[in-house]
Amino acid sequence: MVDAVYRRHETVVSEPAWAVGLMWLGLPLAGAGAGWLLQALAGWLSELPWVPFEGIVEWIASVAGNEPAATIVSLAAGAVVGLVLAFIGAMETLVVRITDTQVTLRRGDTTQKINRAGVRTVFVDGKQLVLLGAEADELAREGFDLGADRLRDGFLAHGYPWAAAGDPYRDEFRRWVPDDPELPGSAAALLKARSKALEKGDRTDIVELRAELAKLGVVVREEAKRQYWRRTHPTSG
Repeated sequence: MVDAVYRRHETVVSEPAWAVGLMWLGLPLAGAGAGWLLQALAGWLSELPWVPFEGIVEWIASVAGNEPAATIVSLAAGAVVGLVLAFIGAMETLVVRITDTQVTLRRGDTTQKINRAGVRTVFVDGKQLVLLGAEADELAREGFDLGADRLRDGFLAHGYPWAAAGDPYRDEFRRWVPDDPELPGSAAALLKARSKALEKGDRTDIVELRAELAKLGVVVREEAKRQYWRRTHPTSG
């Protein structure tokens, strides 16, 4: 379930309030429970021949008999871990704000604004929202956990061209292989660097290298860390 708040001039698509509240409440509670369980089992776990985070387990086991301090510390530590996970989840959540003249995509502290006049096509590619420009260039490609139907309804409500069949240029993508002679300029080097970033899960480099490729007229997408690319369609005049 996803919230889609419709106003006269604006639609906001985001996670529903109950899901956000559940995340901020449920994760700390789950973390506290996990902390208590770890403290209760620490003595037994420390005697196993191998256990993950062995040093932490041994430390917990050494203070486990100091009650009630051990229980209080384990509950508090677990709750803090849960809060950290909730914060990370909140920073990763996409909020889409749509008006007749502009789309705003916000994720954590990052905000991208796209003028309606520059949007040629909007569609969903798997679990990614994609906006294309007049030259078939990608204005935005953002992963989301929101309902695709809510996004569709929001964009259509404000007159955006929604492609129900998905990417109209999907057949133009070809799999990237090193030293592909069809790649322009330094695109081969950028794709190679981006491949390494995908292996490492370095999101910052993945996004920045996508932007550098876009400057060369190359659109890139990935499936299971495999990269596929196509050229944009520059307009004359």
